[in-house]
Amino acid sequence: MKKVVLFVAVISAFSFASCKKDHDCTCTSVTGSFTGTPNVTTYTKSTKAAARANCLSSTQVNSGVTTTTTCTLD
Repeated sequence: MKKVVLFVAVISAFSFASCKKDHDCTCTSVTGSFTGTPNVTTYTKSTKAAARANCLSSTQVNSGVTTTTTCTLD
């Protein structure tokens, strides 16, 4: 009986723990041969999946100059 109560208590503790945390998205842009300074965006109280969906890498071409932005989720 004690094992069952302990098991239920542990499961209850995990259910109260939220999967929502603060996640940092670090993006660095490279234009031609110039590398910009990293830009950090913090997604507060979000799930990892939601933060990953917002933390996107991209490539843009403007006037023949290619800018590549690489983002990583920390």
